[in-house]
Amino acid sequence: MKTDKLKKDFIAAVDFVNDYTDPLPADLLLKLYACFKIANRNFSHPGSRTPLINAFKANALIQAKNVSIEEAMERYIELVDKEIRNNKK
Repeated sequence: MKTDKLKKDFIAAVDFVNDYTDPLPADLLLKLYACFKIANRNFSHPGSRTPLINAFKANALIQAKNVSIEEAMERYIELVDKEIRNNKK
């Protein structure tokens, strides 16, 4: 996917998720979280006040540690398309 189109599609997917109001499964949210953080080169520590949530977020980032920025954007878009947009009832 071309870089400009990839960035545009990624931003559209992020906006879609931000506007989405139905509950999403925790495992999907963690995958989206990791892809978003990598795609935005944000490697700061998780900021939750709950240690258990921080541990899950850190684990999601560790699992995705070898993913490139472009691949993270592609994965995010694919997750949104497959798990949210196509499952809307």
